[in-house]
Amino acid sequence: MHKPWHLNRMVAIDFEASDKDPDTARIVSCALIHLGGGLPTERATWLINPGVPQEPEAVAVHGLTDQYLAEHGQPADRAIAEIVQAVAEATHFGIPLVGHNIGSYDLTLLDREVRRHHGAALKEITGPVARVIDTMTLDRHAAPYRRRVSETQGAYQLRTTVETYGQDNVLSWDEEQAHGADYDAHKAAQAAWVMGVIAHKPADERPAWVQALRNRRGPYERFDDLACDIDELHRRQVGWAAEDAASLQAWLRSEKAGEKRDPEAVVDGSWPLRPLPVAVAS
Repeated sequence: MHKPWHLNRMVAIDFEASDKDPDTARIVSCALIHLGGGLPTERATWLINPGVPQEPEAVAVHGLTDQYLAEHGQPADRAIAEIVQAVAEATHFGIPLVGHNIGSYDLTLLDREVRRHHGAALKEITGPVARVIDTMTLDRHAAPYRRRVSETQGAYQLRTTVETYGQDNVLSWDEEQAHGADYDAHKAAQAAWVMGVIAHKPADERPAWVQALRNRRGPYERFDDLACDIDELHRRQVGWAAEDAASLQAWLRSEKAGEKRDPEAVVDGSWPLRPLPVAVAS
C-alpha cells in the first residue's frame, strides 16, 4: 500500500521576481528544496541578474535591488537553464512540485522565462507537469470563506495559510525571514504536510478549528477531499482552480463588486500552467 502523499518526497519551489505579472516578470531568486519521504533535506538556490529594471514594489517585498543583483547574480540564461533542469529531474522521477500559488504564478513564470531565454516551452523540457501540490489551491478548497486578516494581509496569502495551520504550534511564521525564496518554499512545504496530516485523520480527531469549519453542504469537511493519491489530488486541483476562477469572475461582473466591478472581467482558471496571452501566442 502506498504512503499518503504528504509522507512522500516533495520538491518545494519558490521564486522572487521583478513584478507580479508572470507573463512579463523576471526571476531574481529561486529556491528548490528536496524534502520529506524520510530522506535528508537538500537545497539549491539561485540569485539571478534579470538584466532589466525591477518594479519598485517588487524590490520592497524581497529586498534585492537591481545593483545588488547586477553585482552578485548569475546571468539569467544560465540560471534558468539550471533551474528548469532541476525541475525536469523531479518530474522525471514523479516527485511532486509543491509551492504556494505555484499553479497560478510560479510555473507560468518559469515557462515564460524558459521561452524567453531558451526558445522552448517548459513542458518541452520537463515533460507534462502532472504532480503539483499548490497550498493556496488546497487551502481555498479545504477552508473556504476565510476573511482577510487586515488591509495588508490577505485571506490566503502564504503568511495567513502558515499561521492558520500553525494554530496548534505546528508551524510558525517569522516576518523578518519571509519573502525570501528559501524561507517561503520551505514554509509552503510544511503547510502542505500539515494539510495532509489533517486530511488523513478521522474527522473527530482533527483540530478543533477544522472541526468548526462548515460549508454550504452542511457538516461535511472539505479536508476529506484531500485524502486521495497524488495523481487524483492533482486532477482535483485542476477543477478547484477552475471553480475559484469562475466564482471570482462572476463576482467581478456583479454589482456586489462595487468599485471593482467590471462587466467584462475574465479570470483565467487554467492550472497549473496558464496559456500564453493571445497577443504573445499569435
